[in-house]
Amino acid sequence: MGHEAENRQSFHVQAGYCTAMAAPVTARIATVLADALDRTSETGRRVLDWPGEPVADALVLRLIGGFHALHRRGVDPALSRVFTGEVADSASVIDTLRATLRTHDADLLPWLDGPPQTNEAGRSAGLMTGLLHIAEHYGPRVGLLEIGSSAGLNLLIDRYAFDLGGVRAGPGDAELTIRPDWRGPPPPAVPIAIESVRGVDIAPVDVRDSAPAERLEAYVWVENIERQERLATAIDMVRRHSVSLDQGDAAAWVEARLAEPQPAGVTRVLMHSVVWQYLPPPTQARIRDAMDAAGARATPDRPLGWVMMEPNRDLHRHEVRVRGWPGDRAMELVALTHAHGAWVEGLAPPYETRDYVMRRGPYEADATATP
Repeated sequence: MGHEAENRQSFHVQAGYCTAMAAPVTARIATVLADALDRTSETGRRVLDWPGEPVADALVLRLIGGFHALHRRGVDPALSRVFTGEVADSASVIDTLRATLRTHDADLLPWLDGPPQTNEAGRSAGLMTGLLHIAEHYGPRVGLLEIGSSAGLNLLIDRYAFDLGGVRAGPGDAELTIRPDWRGPPPPAVPIAIESVRGVDIAPVDVRDSAPAERLEAYVWVENIERQERLATAIDMVRRHSVSLDQGDAAAWVEARLAEPQPAGVTRVLMHSVVWQYLPPPTQARIRDAMDAAGARATPDRPLGWVMMEPNRDLHRHEVRVRGWPGDRAMELVALTHAHGAWVEGLAPPYETRDYVMRRGPYEADATATP
């Protein structure tokens, strides 16, 4: 059995993250839940007796996701008044949340079974930034391979339009334009033509099914209107256009894809965002070895690239890094970015370089602070 005091305290910890991320309604709900939870519901008992690490397990965000889903369904008018901010005093919010816990216990309980998932099309801004650097060196035609695709929203990168500090990419008639707040020098203003996009995930999320889609939308905080709208548009695009998304092990999939024939004049690019830390070290090693071997075989007519947007836990930031073959250029840091792509900061050469072996560990900034 877990420690009730520690489990309650995790709600205050999460409230602090929410306040820092300008999410006052979610912060209020997290704060009040610390007191509202009791043992009159199965959900309450499970939370208070949580056996793991509540902060690392994103326990609070699991539960708030369930409450948000109920609000989005419109099945609990009193709860919706809390989520809209119409009811804000602590006593009334406590009464409302306790009533919701009792009335919707069976609906809320399954939300504790797994961690929140972040599927954010805005991260494509960081990936496209890296791809433009690849295109600058190896030409406009690229074929993309993405690992950790989850619901496949970034597999639509060829169908999104981008405005990256005034540099535009993507189709002019795109249904979704991704326009982050740009800082620093813009990326290379070069043409890019994405000829194929394929992805893999160990447990793909099929947003054609309403239940998984509802979960993804409920994990986006109620204050994040722009993210909600972007997610809804991307989900609709996946449903109407579909994506090439396989179920499988990332390393085995990368090895198989790199062994396939490569069209002349097309740069084959491995890309991923907020994925690497979740891969077991042996899987990381296999992917690095496969990329090094494929890089050694790369030619000017059949180049290879690697684009990643991953957290640097030491410096508490998200980084866009790129590497290309043939050539002896190390992995280069070309941009910094918000966890969900709200802003991107282009960097100027000479670019920082380092080995691309990244440590694996809990992703506090994403799983805990900003789902």
